[in-house]
Amino acid sequence: MFDNMKVEEYLAQGGVFSSPENAPARYRAELMRMMFVFVDSELAASAGFASSINFAPDIKARIAASRITLEKADHAQRVLKILSEFGTDAGRYEKQHDWAFRLPRENDLPKERQAADMRLPVLYYPLLNWVDAVVMSVLQGLAAEVQLEELGRVSYDPLAMVFREIAPREHEHTKLSQEGLALLVKTGEHQQSLQQSVDYWYPRIAAGFGQQNAERYDMLRKLGLRHESNESQLQRWASLVKNQLQALGLRAQ
Repeated sequence: MFDNMKVEEYLAQGGVFSSPENAPARYRAELMRMMFVFVDSELAASAGFASSINFAPDIKARIAASRITLEKADHAQRVLKILSEFGTDAGRYEKQHDWAFRLPRENDLPKERQAADMRLPVLYYPLLNWVDAVVMSVLQGLAAEVQLEELGRVSYDPLAMVFREIAPREHEHTKLSQEGLALLVKTGEHQQSLQQSVDYWYPRIAAGFGQQNAERYDMLRKLGLRHESNESQLQRWASLVKNQLQALGLRAQ
């Protein structure tokens, strides 16, 4: 297929790959990196929300936190299955890191992702209590919706399909968290701590959209692995957050 057409030209015309055998080396490397970031982030998120179950104020909230914990682990497993088709030892991968590991809350954001743990920056920090967990979940949930919309268009078709299946479930996680946030606001007892949590988590979640690197973005766009710039995604997320918080009497940065 590629004797008379460069890979970039094929992908630029909307072409997709459907198996590892078709994927050139550079494409494989970038695609696998994308999957590693997602899997590590979902496993770290699942571990983090597991700790928040005991913060929940009632049974309904415990069920919501338990559901998020379970389904994020399931999402990681789905993408890890595709990674295994590219030669990743799934069993070894699942055991290679302590996904519950967190940095002290006052630590600066990690400057680079570690090779063995490529989770999003926000997932290096612990949740303090139920208010903190709900705020983080709402802000990160809105970020995930923006990011999954992009991931659902990647040019590796089996992965794009998985991301499109995951997106509605992640949307439900965000809805559950939004309901929890609205209840906390309604009591009128937590406004100060809610705002403090917003101020804490906002820059850490914003960092998950990555640096603005036009050259790298152009390379990934030609491979069909990106369609929207980091800056554009960040702006869309910031707008969603602003609208959500303003309606509840909170403010974004």
